[in-house]
Amino acid sequence: MKKRLSLILFFVCLFVFSQDKKITIEFKDATIEECINQIEKNSEYQFYFKKEWLNKSQLINLNFNNASINEILTAIFNESKINFYLTDSKIILTLNNLIYDKVSNSFLESESNKIEKESAPVLISDEENYRNSDNENISLHTIGKESKENQRGIFEIKGKILNNKTGEPISNAVIKIKGKSNLFVSDEKGAYRIQLQYGKHIIEVESFGYKKLTSQILVYDSGTFDFNVSESITELNEVVVEAKSDKIIKNTTSGVTSFNMEEMKNVPMVLGERDILKIATTLPGIKNTGEGSSGVNVRGGKEDQNLFLLDYATIYNPNHFFGFFSSINPYIINEADIYKGSIPAEFGGRIASVFNITSKNGNSEKISGEGGLGPVTSNLTLNLPIIKEKSSLQVAARGTYSDWILKSVDNEEIKKSNASFYDLFLKYSHKISEKTSLDVFGYYSKDKFKLTLDSTYSYSNRILGIKARHYFKDEHSAQIGITNSEYKFDIGYNGNNQNSFDFNFKVNETKLFYKGSLNFRKKHKISYGLNSVLYNINPGTFSPTDTNTILEYKSVDKEKGLESALFASDIFNITPKLTLNLGLRYSNFLALGSGKQRVYQNNSPTTNEYLIEEVSYGNNQVMKAYNGLEYRIALRQMITETFSTKLSYDTNYQYIHKLSTNTTQSPTDTWKISDLNIKPTYGQQISLGLFKNFKNIPYEISLESYYKKSSNFMDFKTGAQLILNDHIETEVLQGEGKAYGIELLVKKTSGRLNGWAGYTYSRTLVKLDSPFDGETVNNGKYFPANFDKPHDFNLILNYKFTKRYSASTNFVYQTGRPITYPVGSYDYGGSQYTLYSNRNEFRIPDYYRLDIGFNIEGNHKIKKLAHSFWNISIYNVLGRNNPYSIYFVTEDGKIKGYKTSIFSIPVPTISYNFKF
Repeated sequence: MKKRLSLILFFVCLFVFSQDKKITIEFKDATIEECINQIEKNSEYQFYFKKEWLNKSQLINLNFNNASINEILTAIFNESKINFYLTDSKIILTLNNLIYDKVSNSFLESESNKIEKESAPVLISDEENYRNSDNENISLHTIGKESKENQRGIFEIKGKILNNKTGEPISNAVIKIKGKSNLFVSDEKGAYRIQLQYGKHIIEVESFGYKKLTSQILVYDSGTFDFNVSESITELNEVVVEAKSDKIIKNTTSGVTSFNMEEMKNVPMVLGERDILKIATTLPGIKNTGEGSSGVNVRGGKEDQNLFLLDYATIYNPNHFFGFFSSINPYIINEADIYKGSIPAEFGGRIASVFNITSKNGNSEKISGEGGLGPVTSNLTLNLPIIKEKSSLQVAARGTYSDWILKSVDNEEIKKSNASFYDLFLKYSHKISEKTSLDVFGYYSKDKFKLTLDSTYSYSNRILGIKARHYFKDEHSAQIGITNSEYKFDIGYNGNNQNSFDFNFKVNETKLFYKGSLNFRKKHKISYGLNSVLYNINPGTFSPTDTNTILEYKSVDKEKGLESALFASDIFNITPKLTLNLGLRYSNFLALGSGKQRVYQNNSPTTNEYLIEEVSYGNNQVMKAYNGLEYRIALRQMITETFSTKLSYDTNYQYIHKLSTNTTQSPTDTWKISDLNIKPTYGQQISLGLFKNFKNIPYEISLESYYKKSSNFMDFKTGAQLILNDHIETEVLQGEGKAYGIELLVKKTSGRLNGWAGYTYSRTLVKLDSPFDGETVNNGKYFPANFDKPHDFNLILNYKFTKRYSASTNFVYQTGRPITYPVGSYDYGGSQYTLYSNRNEFRIPDYYRLDIGFNIEGNHKIKKLAHSFWNISIYNVLGRNNPYSIYFVTEDGKIKGYKTSIFSIPVPTISYNFKF
């Protein structure tokens, strides 16, 4: 018995000593595979593994003196996902997993389970393969390296939600953990962060326009994992809208709408062109003054009180072709956020709304693109990889062949005219590292048209920009950039040599911005930063173009202004159901020389008769400074999981104004900065909203009300001369504005029949009061603004017959806008004059229109050259002769009224769209 015990003890000691053989070895700039070969060469150990597990780029620089093999291997594989198991002189490597001591040596040595060099050991698991709703096997992804010490831990998993075809990030995607009630939403860069326990989890990712993705994740440690989702070809996707409605319920921002271009393709549009602005006007609180009009009015704001941003760069004229098309190519748009209520503190300079539009990223994997052919326009977008998985170039172009459509307009002058436009977009995206990315982009658009045979008009937008984003730590990121925007127009007249001229205008702005984001202790989401905008305005140059001209050269002094702001905001989760969003923005504006400013007598009309002096200022000398603190406060209370209420209060300053006496935005409108005599506009808004969706039925409802007040609201004297006026302040009136309304939106988000209905009741009133008669309108009482339309109703419906065939309809009703009518005549000094009513006392007839469309998608085969989409639609199918404007002329001593319409007959359209 003693001999047996001694023999057992001898073999146990021999086994232990074999595990603790001391090795002296040095690795210098060696790969892991080279380290393994070196150990095998200088010891009795033999490794079993797969080469593809080893990181070939990782270089080892280590020096060991009389160290155990366990110490050496632990150091070599410390930063990798490789685990190891020692038995005698064998070293078995595994990827992620551990081999436990309970696996017997007899198993490893048996002939049926013999492990050959460079092959993985077979590990037995009692976990069954998981299948999704389509009965497809779901592969298992492992994060981190298995460790006995981590088996009771909770780990952070982060990464991005990406389009598997283009590689572009997908914002607002919802991440669900099977068996958990928590939901997580990716940010604007597609990034997400979730906390998971040690072990296996089933993850589902849902986003609008994409197929639902289900993945198995085996979590051993904290790590990074990207979800690559596939685009969905069907018109509307049920799970996607659940994700968006959940965001609407839970975020703190009220009065915000987010959508992407996939949501637009089934809505019937005039001339078959997808248009972000036209879709926006189907939503409550957003209107325009009429068919074919430029600009939009948001919650009682003027057209110039909206800030349009493309990748943080300002677009001054967001329209093509008299307002029929948006100047932004729909195929470059990734997502658009429209803030009409609570505006984030990072945005400023306008008091009504912000249209924050972000462009798509190119495809760094392979060539892809999309485009469309329509009766008026065609466009093409190409995504070209430059360096695989690192950089890409996106090129987009759109042009028109639109003269024929003008012949069908019910206006003789327009029938004789011609018009064209085009726009170009370039974007280079580069992934410098896992934490740093860079975008360089450029945009140019131009419109040129003739309304008469002897005059030409043209206007253009141009943008250049560069921005970078960097993740400093897990919870801290920042982006910095600089952009330059320019808008200009030119009017030429060549009808008579003596009267021929050229008139032009230009506004240029350069913007520098920095924004940081920090998530602090899961309760605070902090944003902070600064931005600064330098305005350079050429108010106009009038140049005769003939040497025998009877006209005189005229130029108005250039203007310069610097608008700067510091901002900070905090989304603070007070309780699981109560969240506060508090933002502060301090803005400062400097009107800079060189230039002249007039000083008028106090308590007197701003006219030449009361001029005291004219003061000259040198280059960059401050002529006038304005500043103020802007408040952005929003509160969200979750009543239930599907019902919330939101309250917000916002204040904003606007230092730049559009000069126009037109009812709607015009390509020839000019811009003016605040100065000694023109004050900035100040706006305040309070809003209250109720938001509800339903768990078992695909409906969501929102009801919002608002009240707005503005001071120094800009208007103009009757018959004001705004073009080439050196003293524009003598034509300007600044008064008070107020607007209020209630907005209802009902949305059906899935099923064969889906769409939305929106209704708004709102009023927009202006008060121009002064002690002086020439500066008072309507006896100083409130009167309706030009764009006041109390009732606005929109119904958008889409019915899916099959996955490929659907029909759409769009119905619009609006109250007619205000107008000033002649109500009589009177004699004065032997002459007869027309007597007009109070300003905007009457209204033109109400507007309504019905559009229908039929949508045909190509077959849904995954492997095909291109996916296609046909749209056949009829705009104004009822042939309603909606008035665009009503004007009056005196003929034969009588006042006659005339009505103009844009599309008084049905306009059929067929368009073809494709993606590859």
